[in-house]
Amino acid sequence: MKRSLLLLMIVVMIGLPLFAAGQQDSSEVKIGLVISTLNNPFFVTLKEGAEAKANEMGYSLIILDSQNDPAKELSNMEDLLTQGVDAILINPTDSDAVGNAIKMANKASIPVITLDRGASSGEVATHIASDNVAGGKMAGEYIIDLLGGKGNVVELEGIAGTSAARDRGKGFNEALKGSSVKVVARQPADFDRTKGLTVMENIMQAQPEIDAVFAHNDEMALGAVKAIEGSGRDILVVGFDAVDDAVNARRKPERLYPC
Repeated sequence: MKRSLLLLMIVVMIGLPLFAAGQQDSSEVKIGLVISTLNNPFFVTLKEGAEAKANEMGYSLIILDSQNDPAKELSNMEDLLTQGVDAILINPTDSDAVGNAIKMANKASIPVITLDRGASSGEVATHIASDNVAGGKMAGEYIIDLLGGKGNVVELEGIAGTSAARDRGKGFNEALKGSSVKVVARQPADFDRTKGLTVMENIMQAQPEIDAVFAHNDEMALGAVKAIEGSGRDILVVGFDAVDDAVNARRKPERLYPC
């Protein structure tokens, strides 16, 4: 999933001069990149990929961290508009809340491209993401196969209000329909590794029979693996994104399966 998003990012970076009307010299193109949080390896990789391509293309890239705060995100958008950027790439903190920030850019006639998470309102030039519904469905089908068609599963959800959490959960639960795999607990852990650990510990105290976990991202999956290790129980974990830490963990004895 991560690799496909980065490839699409490269395509966007190459095509950005088309958004900058009248700009002929790539050195004159100024791009804003607003990221929901840099406290997540997935988005750090996204940032690094954008930086590398911007340097290669000779673009000026301004990167701002919203720290998972919609108010900070709005302030970041105001900052970019003040700096006179030609286009804005934004990874929303919340698909609903980001609409106000996008509308500000719309009024200034600055094209906006959403990354990984969509926007519920405002005009977006294009949206770059993996197919989160399809990915969630793949995870569900994979768990059904690994469990032999029956068992109890926990769903660790991402940040409420994000399109990624909504769509990954939708695909996953669609896959389970008609099967004998049952969701015995479903709880948000906000795409965060530490929260994934804490939430999983609490769920295991309440649920004596758990066969598998589907986490909406790898950070939560890695937290769940840590919690399971401490319990001594044998529970498989399926994550989403294939960040480096998750891929490396898959090669170890932990039962982690990045999607």
